[in-house]
Formats: sequence, structure tokens, C-alpha cells
Amino acid sequence: MPTSVLRGALAAAIALLTFATPAAAEVPAVRGATLGLSRPTGPHQVGTTTLHLVDDSRPDPWVPEERARELMVSLWYPSRASHGRRAPYMTPEESSLLLEGQGVDGVPGEVLSGTRTNAFVDAPPLGHGLPLVVLSPGFTLPRSSLTALAEDLASRGYVVAGIDHTYESFGTALPGGRTATCVACQSWGSPEFGDRTTRGRAADVSFVIDRLTGPRPAWRYSGLIDPSRIGMAGHSIGGNSATWTMLGDPRVRAGINMDGTFHIPVPDGGLSRPFMLMGAGKIHEPGGRDTTWGRDWLRMTGWKRWLTVDGMDHTSFTDYPLFAGRLGVDTGASISGPRAVAITREYVGAFFDLHLRGRSRPLLDGPSRRFPEARFWP
Repeated sequence: MPTSVLRGALAAAIALLTFATPAAAEVPAVRGATLGLSRPTGPHQVGTTTLHLVDDSRPDPWVPEERARELMVSLWYPSRASHGRRAPYMTPEESSLLLEGQGVDGVPGEVLSGTRTNAFVDAPPLGHGLPLVVLSPGFTLPRSSLTALAEDLASRGYVVAGIDHTYESFGTALPGGRTATCVACQSWGSPEFGDRTTRGRAADVSFVIDRLTGPRPAWRYSGLIDPSRIGMAGHSIGGNSATWTMLGDPRVRAGINMDGTFHIPVPDGGLSRPFMLMGAGKIHEPGGRDTTWGRDWLRMTGWKRWLTVDGMDHTSFTDYPLFAGRLGVDTGASISGPRAVAITREYVGAFFDLHLRGRSRPLLDGPSRRFPEARFWP
């Protein structure tokens, strides 16, 4: 991909993630806003826990003087618990850094940290032989940006691991009162940025899988995970990294790219495992501005789907459209936040049900009356 095109794609992605600043007249309403995530649709309650994982085998790719890679990982999983302490969405400092980084003015910096979630901290898990789905967020965004999707998958019987790719988000809270900021932002737009970020994220994902399914599991309930049923989904640059992760790690059986430009082409040998492209607007339609989807689509030799959703934009695959109206913010999408979350949950859930559980999901066969916004290509 030419450097000029890469820079243009990255610039578009960052621009689409930036909220418009609310008018001053709307700020009083914002201060009284109560933010919350859509309720999960599955039959189970949801538990969650947080892991601090340290990879001693490699230095941090963005801060090389740190001789080990630190990662914060949230796990969501099915549980019987219907009460307990609700999980925090993010810390006040993470909220402030995210809003500042996105250029949102006129709202309290800590407002996102008060978002009501649906998962209970350290609730006992339910089930056994559970499939694992790893989620990778967009550039500058924290793992919490995909919480609504993670909670829904967990309510349907999945263990979900959301990864904060340290130094690639505006703020990641680390143990000991430390907060890592976006060092990678200094390299944004450089010729090597896409390649470097993609390879680093693939290494992060494989390491997390090692720690959840290997001989020294980091989670006390890791034995509930079926290591033969692992999938990955990501948003933006996190979705882009799914193909490269799968090519290097055969444990990942199925993958989804949600609105991300591919920065490293699928090689001529192809990708034979199931993959789904799920994009917003016309940019990711065949013949659209992002030509990397058409290029890599031809090299996907297994089960595959390519769909776009009318009315959604780049942020629509995250939690943030749920908050936009309450914060007096216009994301540019014409579809409502709850509708965007519902569509994302249904198609992502159907994909993993089919490929990690072997359950028939006709939703993936073509256009649906329930979701007429979704278009199938080619």
C-alpha cells in the first residue's frame, strides 16, 4: 500500500473517531447525564475480572527501554451471579485522557468512568469447554471501547478477552498508580506505522492466548476454556491485525475485521480459515476508497463474508454511539447508538456461533428483514 494512501487511511480513521465538540448550551445537561451500556441479550449473567500480564520474552515495541511488555486484559464470562459489585467502565484518568485525546471539550473529564456496565466483578463462572474470543480495539482506544460487545458474547456463553495494547491508547491504567499514554501516536502517519502496529498486536494476542490456555494460566478458571475453539475480532487497526494474527497463530480459528484498513496484505498462499469483513458506509464497499478489502478478499480461500451497514460510521462498532447523544456529541452516523450495537452484536455473535460452536446461523447467508441496513458483497 503506498505511503500516501496509508497516511490517508489512517488520517480518515482518526478523524472518524473524533467526536464533535458539543455546544456550550448543552454542557449543563451533560453534567447530569447517566451513561450506561445496552443489556446483554444472552441467557447468562456476566462476570468479569482484570489481569495484568507481563511478557518477559520481548521489550515493549514502543518504549524499548522497558524490557518486558505489560498488558492489561479484561475477561468477561458467563456467570450465575445476578448481584454484586458492577465492574467500572474505566478509571477517571483514562476517561479524561480519552476525551482530551479525541478533542472533546465542555464535558467533565471523568464522565465516561461513571458508565453503568452489566458485568459483576469476580463473579463465579458458569459452564465448561467455553470458546474464547479475543477483542482488539481501535488505535488510541482502550479495551473498554468494546465492552457492550464483550458483555453480550459472554452472556451467550463465551469467554472474552479484551486487550489494552499499551502505549497505543490515550490512557491505560497500570498497577501501582501508573498510567501509560499514547507513545505510538508519535509514530502515527509514518511509513512503518501500519506494519509495526499490526505485528505488535499479533504478538500481544498470541501472548494472551498463551497465558489463558498454556501450562501457566494467568486466570484461575482458565481450565473452563476450550483451547480448540478460539476466535478474534477487532475494530479498526485491531480488526486489521486479525488476519496477520491468524496467519501466525493457527490456534485462532476464525476472525472478524470491523471497519479496519489492512496494512499487511494476506500473502499469495491465502488465508483458509473463516473470516468476516464488517464495515461502515461506502468506504468499505467494493470499489470504495479502502482498496485493501478487495485485495485481501481475493486471498481469503475459506468461508468468508463481506458486509457493510448503511448509516453506521467508524465509531458505530464501539460503545461510544451509546453515549454520544447524552453527551451532546454528533458522531456523524445516521443510525442510532442502540441500533448500531444491536447489529454488531448479532452479526459477530452469529459468526462465532457458526465457526466456534458449529451452530447454524442463517443470518449470515444473506440480506435479513431484521437488519435491512446490512448489505452483503460481492
